[in-house]
Amino acid sequence: MDQLGDKIARKRKDLGMTQIEFARQLSVTRQTVSRWETNTMMPDIDKISDIANVLNVSCDYLLKDEVEEDTKNVSSVSHLLYDLKGKTIRIQFFDGEMDIDLFKKECQILDFKGNWMKVKTSGPKGSIEKLISLSSVLSVEEIKEGD
Repeated sequence: MDQLGDKIARKRKDLGMTQIEFARQLSVTRQTVSRWETNTMMPDIDKISDIANVLNVSCDYLLKDEVEEDTKNVSSVSHLLYDLKGKTIRIQFFDGEMDIDLFKKECQILDFKGNWMKVKTSGPKGSIEKLISLSSVLSVEEIKEGD
């Protein structure tokens, strides 16, 4: 039986998110996330829904022992992009949401989880894997061989 903090830590890591990134999305400190994950402090009840949304799980999964993880919970946007998984793409971001590592770069979609997309691109120091919020993506262009 996993405790709440164990579930939060495992799902956050599965999504490739740091404690700092997770904390920013929830408007809390990294130390608060650390306390949740080590089960030294419980999140406020009003944060449970936010945590579930960020981790793309149900509140029941977080709070109840007998509820299994819902692995079929993929957003409708992810379904549209799912056919591009593994293909070479270029991402355009909404104003103010641009990711400098991915700006005008070819990358590859590795996976989806809820409203998140994991991508890989090459940088000056080797390959980079990033977790991107789908809400920041304006468009995705498939790059075909010979283009």
